[in-house]
Amino acid sequence: MLEAVLKGFGIGLILVLSVGPVIFTIIKQSINNGYKGGFSFVAGVWISDIVLVLFANFFSELVTELLAFKNTIAYLGSIFLACMGIYYIFFKKVNLNAADTLVVKTFSKTDFSRIALQGFLINTLNPSVLIFWLINATAFATIHTFWERMIIFSVCLGMNMVADVLKVLMAGKIRNSLTPRHILLINKISGTILVIFGAVLMYGALFYKP
Repeated sequence: MLEAVLKGFGIGLILVLSVGPVIFTIIKQSINNGYKGGFSFVAGVWISDIVLVLFANFFSELVTELLAFKNTIAYLGSIFLACMGIYYIFFKKVNLNAADTLVVKTFSKTDFSRIALQGFLINTLNPSVLIFWLINATAFATIHTFWERMIIFSVCLGMNMVADVLKVLMAGKIRNSLTPRHILLINKISGTILVIFGAVLMYGALFYKP
């Protein structure tokens, strides 16, 4: 039991400290759209992680077959990231009212779903995430029981969720002290980072041959 908890904590720490497009988009969503936007995005990421963990543990053969198409997944992911990045660099606007202050957006169910879908796709279309879960699920399957693995992955996902909540809360709090110009700059920086991640993902799919 304790060993399972510690292993879950260990791989959870790896996830929390990892740097990828998801973390920058969490911050961007929280700054642009406040807590609701940030939590909508991370909800999509959480759903993606849970689905991938379940597939990696119960359908490992299917996941292994999917990895045969990892280059295709990488192409789709890189195009998606690049398109999002270009949108935030050139087309994303900061909504202001007559007093030149930020407009507080009223979210509809469609808005929540759209942002959550972004989080789901960014996470799912990253082959390294799929490989990460498959490697860990395969490694633990040989030395741990079903319930021990459930503890490991529950602790790992729980840590990641807590970290994401903290990121949203901190970014949402910072939002109140930012000017529209600052937010516009953050959008452009975040967009540039997404384009870079997309380019790196595309480069790896095209030229990296294991």
